[in-house]
Amino acid sequence: MSTTMTAPPATSRTDRYLEEAERYSAHNYHPLPVVLERGEGSWVWDVEGNRYLDMLSSYSAVNQGHRHPDIIAAARAQLDRLTLTSRAFHNDRMGPFLRELCEASGFDAALPMNTGAEAVETAIKMVRKWGYEVRGVPEGKAEIIVCEDNFHGRTTTIVGFSSEDQYREGFGPFTPGFTLIPYGDIGALRAAIGPNTVGFLVEPIQGEAGVIVPPDGYMREAAEVCRENGVALVADEIQTGLGRTGRMFCCDWEGVRPDILIVGKALGGGVYPVSAAIADAEFMDVFRPGDHGSTFGGNPLGAAVGMASLRVIIDEDLPRRSDELGSWFMDRLRAIPSPHVEEVRGKGLMIGVVIRESSGTARPFCEALQARGILAKETHRQVVRFAPPLTVERKTLEAALVEIEAVLMG
Repeated sequence: MSTTMTAPPATSRTDRYLEEAERYSAHNYHPLPVVLERGEGSWVWDVEGNRYLDMLSSYSAVNQGHRHPDIIAAARAQLDRLTLTSRAFHNDRMGPFLRELCEASGFDAALPMNTGAEAVETAIKMVRKWGYEVRGVPEGKAEIIVCEDNFHGRTTTIVGFSSEDQYREGFGPFTPGFTLIPYGDIGALRAAIGPNTVGFLVEPIQGEAGVIVPPDGYMREAAEVCRENGVALVADEIQTGLGRTGRMFCCDWEGVRPDILIVGKALGGGVYPVSAAIADAEFMDVFRPGDHGSTFGGNPLGAAVGMASLRVIIDEDLPRRSDELGSWFMDRLRAIPSPHVEEVRGKGLMIGVVIRESSGTARPFCEALQARGILAKETHRQVVRFAPPLTVERKTLEAALVEIEAVLMG
């Protein structure tokens, strides 16, 4: 991997694009100062012609690599046929897609949406209505347990049960009915369950919180506690699912089958937003016509892309690649004798390198990696997240480790 990047001229294309974004975009992100124009596999190119190794994969939305030819072909073919019907009519792509999704996940039915946050909102509505109609919880009293440092999306309902002050500040009043407990604490889960508790919404690994891995057995014990108390286990696998952590779903590491499974991101293969809430009939059948919907959810273009994306994950055995490469890559990262690194944690190719507070924040390390041709992004101030496409080659990661070690030792 070359460490020589082309320095942009004084007034470059990059500068012009950055100035436009600064002038016309809402200032709700703090991206690295790179402007990308092309991608293929594990690589992206900026407008100056520099090539970078993508070590973020659009927050796990590009598990299959950029512009995977099978996914692109499916999108192109569908673009020539039909792109949108709304749910006022059937289309010939949604049914086959949902059948393959249910077969891959082992559930009865799926409700297709577009973004991850929409799928989370779908699951919240589903588990509440199940609580009222099946459990007999008094109307308006349903409670859902969530974890501190969670990240389930950006809607007003979801940020209302975040423990991150910035996510909430200025956006209230918030939806009631959520109880926060510490992540990874089974005792806290037991203590929080009451007569009106209908669900426990949890990430098997907390991605945005800094790749927080719970204690071994946590998901298995959580499933047991939920089952004992008649509480639905709702697993948000938007980031952790579809091969990212070395299993098809992260819950598979402990043999856990949640009551409701939420998927997104890689379901669209980095081409089109596709998400879904998946469950058995006991939960899914609470929805009747008019209860919930989406104009674009289940549209033929999204369904064709989703089906192709799912097939690539299965046919290329990307969970196995993630497991094998991730274990090796984490071992190599842990072997770097950096004075700046406090911990390396993760599963599969979902990895967080924790920077000691005495060494500053993770942002300068990400900027230094960018200068060496590697795009990673900080999360929760102190963590550099490494999550390359699951199609990445080992020799590519070997070369990247040389640059990463230089940055971490600097």
